[in-house]
Order: sequence, then structure tokens, then C-alpha cells
Amino acid sequence: MFRLVKYLKKYKLQVILGPVFKLTEAVFELIVPLVMAEIINVGIKNNDSDYIWKMGGVLVILGVLGLTFALICQYMASKASQGFGTELRRELFHHISTLSHSELDEFGTPSLITRLTSDINQLQVAVAMLIRLVVRAPFLVIGSTIMAFTINVKLALIFLAVIPMVALVLWLVTTKTVPFYKTIQQKLDKTSLITRENLVGARAVRAFAKQEHEQKRFKDNAQDIEQAAVRAGKISALLSPVNAIILNLAIVLIVWFGGFAVDTGSLTQGEVIALVNYLNQILLALVVVANLVVIFTKSAACAARVNEVFDTKPSVNENSVNAMADTNAPAVVFKDVYFSYHDNGEYALQNISFTANKGETIGIIGGTGSGKSTLINLIPRFYDANKGEVMVFGNNVADYSFSELRRKIGIVPQKAVLFSGTLRENMRWGDENATDEEIDKALSIAQAKEFTDTLPEGLDTMILQGGKNFSGGQKQRLTIARALVSKPDILILDDSASALDFATDARLRSAIKENSRDMTVFIISQRANSVKAADKIIVLSDGEVEGIGTHRELLQSCPEYCQICLSQFSPEELEKEINGDE
Repeated sequence: MFRLVKYLKKYKLQVILGPVFKLTEAVFELIVPLVMAEIINVGIKNNDSDYIWKMGGVLVILGVLGLTFALICQYMASKASQGFGTELRRELFHHISTLSHSELDEFGTPSLITRLTSDINQLQVAVAMLIRLVVRAPFLVIGSTIMAFTINVKLALIFLAVIPMVALVLWLVTTKTVPFYKTIQQKLDKTSLITRENLVGARAVRAFAKQEHEQKRFKDNAQDIEQAAVRAGKISALLSPVNAIILNLAIVLIVWFGGFAVDTGSLTQGEVIALVNYLNQILLALVVVANLVVIFTKSAACAARVNEVFDTKPSVNENSVNAMADTNAPAVVFKDVYFSYHDNGEYALQNISFTANKGETIGIIGGTGSGKSTLINLIPRFYDANKGEVMVFGNNVADYSFSELRRKIGIVPQKAVLFSGTLRENMRWGDENATDEEIDKALSIAQAKEFTDTLPEGLDTMILQGGKNFSGGQKQRLTIARALVSKPDILILDDSASALDFATDARLRSAIKENSRDMTVFIISQRANSVKAADKIIVLSDGEVEGIGTHRELLQSCPEYCQICLSQFSPEELEKEINGDE
């Protein structure tokens, strides 16, 4: 947790003054038993009601002052803890944004969400308790012991015997509960995962009538969390009763030996009551310490998880010096590229070499898992090649800054993703200054005007989370339009027309060809019909290039491509295309 203290820099005043006010309140609390002793020794002994009322007023004043200082400390603790949480959450989100796809894949979305929310919330609680109680509780224990020595040295030795015993109990409980709290936080990750899968895949769950199966899966995970929490709770629950037993035995000893001291005249009744009150203060302080142990034990596990993210460095690092693009060079060049997701020699891509010139349309086709999406993810540098070079306009992609490289590239991913906000705001992701006319043109090319023109609010139409108020085909066309608004030099369509009918798909490809003559377009598709008109088609199989050429050339030379086409066209159609009779 000490590594995260830097996020309290802006709140030094609150972190320093908060405990000072709390200590002042504790000082007043330590004075109370002395005042009570005086009331007993003087007021009650002499039946002096005026003295009792006067000292009672002192107790009220001490109580009011203590409450005032406690409230000030509470305010400062709240301000510092909330500010700490805000700073830490902002920094963690920023760091996550810098991680490459490999690291994001490793952590997983549910785990990162839990760390940004639940873990940091627990750390906020720890900071608040740190300011409010961490200094106060030990101060009361030490202060009560010192005050006991001012009253009677021999009886105060009982205090010195009690404190190590209580410290031993706290240490034993802490060491036993930490592993359980780490397990609980890991199980919370799985809770987020199950919840997210069921909310996103609600239709699939219901379509397969798997509600009971998913409920059982969630219940089993919840029971695992419950069992870990109960085990930790059982151990933590020992703190208060064990401490209470130790301290109550100490009270018995004080009353026992204090009674003899009163008989001999070396101690007054009021002083015995004061010693008992000081022990009770220690008991209450240790109850607080017991709760703090639980809070800080949980927080230690949470801090370790947050630091784990901070310690993870992106495998794809941005170049501080930005290369100058050569507009006369080929748009994209792959030179003997090898790529592995886990850097273990199991390559998802092997020996990939091809050139995509400016203005060309490149089709990429292959079976499921052949490496199509992996290949195009190397162009915007979502991943780095293990071997070989990926060049964009004459420079290695690693020589560009991320913003400069990705400004040249428009990407439409397999899964159409829209963000909550207006349609206009979504369209301006690629160009913040895009005019409505430019947006309309992009929508027209993407074949989206036919339904956006019917929207009552037009570009001001609100898009629900995930674009749930649009169909799959509509979302795909909108994401294509969003990419076109930025006027990229390279457009990547990663199977982004899979939800479109053949006629719309054909019109889309034709419109892109007509309106973007200088743009290099990559079309990744399972449909041979979508790539057959491309200037160059790359056929992939198990991460290797099986053939590169035009549709007709590949039909004549690439068995893999022929096999794909035979699954989608009749032999007669293929025969005509091979012979040029289409």
C-alpha cells in the first residue's frame, strides 16, 4: 500500500491535520477519567453538589470539543480518501489505456473492472480509516497506559502485561486472514466475468434455455466467496472476544489489588475507577484496531492487485520520434513476418510477405482461425511482429507515434461497437471537426443513409449502450461510416459486412471503390464474393500464405482458394470465371 501513498500528495494538509484533530479529541478523552476521579474523590466524598455540577460542566465541554474536533477530522478524512480514490482511479484507467492488446487479454475485462471499482473503493475506506483511527487507537492505548502510571506505578504494570498479549493476538489473526481476502478478490473477478457474460449474452442463454445452468454457476461462485469470507470472518471474530477476555481479566486484577490499596490509603476510590476507565478505553481502542486489521488486510490484497496492473508494462511501446511518411512508397509492406501471441514459438502467422500499393483493394480470405484478423492487427500496431517488418508508407510501423500511425488507418472491427451518445458524436470519433455534410457523405458511402434519414432526430439520435437500438447490419454500416469520416489512407474492413445482405455488400464495396480512389482498402471476409473484385487476394491457411493473386489467378493456381469458392459457388460458375466467360 505504501507505493500508492503518492496519490495523497494533493491532500497533505488533510492527511496531516486530520490526525492532529483526532489526537486532540483523544486528549480530551484521556482527561475524562481524571475528571471523574475528582468528582468521586471530592464531590461525592464531601457531598459537594456545586463541585459535582461544576465538574459535570467540564465533562460536557470536553465532550462538545471532542465532537467538534472529531467532525473536522471526519470531513478531512472524507475529502482526502475520495480525492485519493479519484486520483488513483484516473491514473489506473490511464495506465490500462496504455497497455497493448496482449496485456489486456491477459488480465481480462472483468478483472480490470473489479480493480477499477471494488479494489479502489476498498483502498478509499483504508485511507479514511488511516486518517481517522490509525493514529487515535494506538495513542489511546499508549496514553491510557501513561496516565495509569501517573496514578499508580504498580497497578500500571498490568497495562504493560496486557499490551503484548493483545499485539500477539492481532498478529496471529492478520497472518491467517490475508490469504482468504486475496481469494475473495479473485472470486469477485469471476463474479464480474459471469455477470458480464450473462448480461451481454442474455439472448443466447435464453435461446438455449440455460438460465438454470448459469444461475447454478453464479451460485457456486457466490458460495465460494461466502465460504472464504466466513472463514476469514471466523478468525477475525476472535479478535474482540479474546481481547475482551484479556482486558476484563486485567480489570479484575486492578479492582482486586486496587481494593487493597484503597484499604491501606495508598489509592482513592476515584483513582481505581479512573484506572478501570483507562482499561475500558484501551478495550474500545482495541476493538477499533480489530476492525482496522480487517480493513487493512483487505486493502493490502486490493493494493497488490492494483500494483500488479501498474507493474505491467505495455509490450508495444510508442516511439518518441515520429517518422515522416513517404507518400510515394507502398501503403503497406509485410517482409517475412512471424507473430506469436504468447512468444513461445507457436506462431499464429509465419513467413508473411506481400505489398499493398496506394489505392489498391486487398482481399484477405481463409478459414476460421487462419490468422486473418491477426494479420491486419499488426498494421495499426495493436501487436508487434516477433520477426520481420511491417512497413506503412516506407517506414516500420514502430517508427511512428501511435496517434500518427492510427490517424492514417481507419479500422472497422469484426464486432461493431458504438458508444452511448448521439449519432453525430459517434461519427466524429475519427475527426472531431467533421461537418454534417462530411458525415452524410460517409453515411451514404456506407449505405447507411437509407435508415439514418428515417430517424426523427437525424444525427442527434441518441445511441443506447452498445448500439442496442440498431440492428446488427445497421451497426456495421455505422461503424464503416465512422471510419470513413476520418478519411484514412488505409481502410481495414475486418469481416465488417457479415451482417449485410449480398446486394448491400456489393453496393458498399462499389461505393468505397468509387469515392476513395487513393485509399488502400483491406477487405477481410469469409465470402469469396466480397473479395473477388479485389486487386489482390491473399489466401491464408494456418497462419501461412497459400496464394496471392487476382480472383481468376487464384482459381487457376491455389487449391485452397478453389476449395473456398467451391463451398460458395457452383462448379459451373467457377468454370466460367476460370475461362473468362463470366
